[in-house]
Amino acid sequence: MTARIYQFRDRSEAGQLLSQQLAHYSNRNDVLVLALPRGGLPVAIEIAQSIHAPLDVFLVRKISAPGCEELAMGAVATGNVQVTNSDLVQALGISQSIFEAAVEKELRELDRRESFYRQSRPRPKVRGQTVILVDDGLATGSTMHAAIAALKQQHPARIVIAVLVAPSQTCEGLKSEVDEVICTYTPEPFHAVGLSFENFTQLNDNDVRNILKRAEQHFANRAGGL
Repeated sequence: MTARIYQFRDRSEAGQLLSQQLAHYSNRNDVLVLALPRGGLPVAIEIAQSIHAPLDVFLVRKISAPGCEELAMGAVATGNVQVTNSDLVQALGISQSIFEAAVEKELRELDRRESFYRQSRPRPKVRGQTVILVDDGLATGSTMHAAIAALKQQHPARIVIAVLVAPSQTCEGLKSEVDEVICTYTPEPFHAVGLSFENFTQLNDNDVRNILKRAEQHFANRAGGL
């Protein structure tokens, strides 16, 4: 008999469920919610509004090894941060020119997204903050590992990972890298993040920008009402 795969309604429900586990971060002036776009945004806005914290995006682009998208030679991220897995680059025999070309490609896409999503808004100040890093789910966790490495270079006081769906071993693998890991649902066997959602519609760049505008207005209205 095949076990039924539990399904959440959508990413908004995911954010509401995670918010309950993050309630102890409510109403603090040192907390920042950062989403990994695109899928992390609908989750993160629910968390940010629930705990009354500002929301922004943390853009990270893996520098994938040639022919293996999941194998990260490094990453570039928000804040002009670059992380290089020198040991892997050397082990694979990747030339400097090939690596630099891969970095340049990801930097162009990162800059494009930064410009489109952020427009005139400044980048978030991470130093000394408790950062809640949010995604809808994880599979191998390679993008999240890259995001953590990049985020640490900006010196947050504390890093909390919050995802709804992930394999248990992926969640366990993150615990040594950050201060707290919240993985609500760890299906066994794990097949794909999207199988746990009834509605797993993919977002586009306009969706991301609209969610950020909505979150900014909500936080401004609340601050003005205090």
